[in-house]
Amino acid sequence: MIPAPLRRAALVVTAALTTLLALATPAAAHGADAPDGTDYRAEVTGIAPARPGLTARMVEAGARLELTNRTAADVQVLGYSGEPYLRIGPGGVYENSRSPATYLNRTLAGDTQLPPEADPAAAPVWRRIADGPTARWHDQRTLWLESDPPVQVAAAPDREQRVRDWVVPLRAGTGTVEVHGTLDWVPPPDAYPWWVAATLGFLVIGAAGLVPAGTATGVRALRGVGALLALGGAATVALTVGKAVDAGAAGAGGMLLDLLTGQTWTLLTGLGALTAGGYALARRPAADFALALAGACLTLFAGVSNLAVLSRSVAPVAGPPTLARVLVTVALATGVGAVAAGLLRLRTASRAARVTPAAPAAR
Repeated sequence: MIPAPLRRAALVVTAALTTLLALATPAAAHGADAPDGTDYRAEVTGIAPARPGLTARMVEAGARLELTNRTAADVQVLGYSGEPYLRIGPGGVYENSRSPATYLNRTLAGDTQLPPEADPAAAPVWRRIADGPTARWHDQRTLWLESDPPVQVAAAPDREQRVRDWVVPLRAGTGTVEVHGTLDWVPPPDAYPWWVAATLGFLVIGAAGLVPAGTATGVRALRGVGALLALGGAATVALTVGKAVDAGAAGAGGMLLDLLTGQTWTLLTGLGALTAGGYALARRPAADFALALAGACLTLFAGVSNLAVLSRSVAPVAGPPTLARVLVTVALATGVGAVAAGLLRLRTASRAARVTPAAPAAR
């Protein structure tokens, strides 16, 4: 039979995770069109002719093209039929509600049904959608939207190769400007070594929960798990910052805004793991429960939610993809390990409490 304290701990952990999942659903839906990872690498190679103040880059693992116009004049992005699609300039960002691209580019798959008013030959009807000089959108010219890979990729999937060169046309005054880029196939990595590393880490950390809590070795084990959980928390915070940078966050203000809106729960999970790790290092009361709860959150929000990073060549994280895989593996191993260690220690403490006779009442 499962001891009552252990049952209560499991119930609290389950309730906390259920609440977090319910609260996190709107945030997840908000960024649902951002990929977890991809094997197609889209890159901007330049703007021709070059214009000072006009820059472009790919964000969200190549899912969106970002254009920033800090010049004194508006620049128009042309849609798939050559019609005005976006207008970006000192007055903000405007979209043409008559352009089919306005609707097709709202999803990564480009499968939005066009409304009757979408007509590339009609006069533009501009609608303001942002204040700043930057626009980000899914552009089908930069993506591979087919379910099957290109013919050349299917013939040699283990070789990195060019899928196509792409061009997104712009209109600046009476002249034409082009954003040039490339789309490459990058073979996915082998996820097996990362799973092995995460499993070994989980087993080593979880085994610390088997050490009797009331001994000097048990104290060292508790502190060791706390230190490793804090390491997982630090890895999660680094992963969160990397995802914010990849999503296009610029400057301290942009970074803070993205962390508080698009990466809220992952960031809180990392900070919570750091706190719980410090709690265990200080041998505070209920440290075992704190390890189990923080480890469960770390497993869910930093590990499971980012599993695609282990098997995709292009991760939605700024920096080398290998570093992103290391961060996810550390978060996964320390999270699951802390859950196992915390629950085992709670179970041991419950058994000890049943075995130890109650002290006689004072007369």
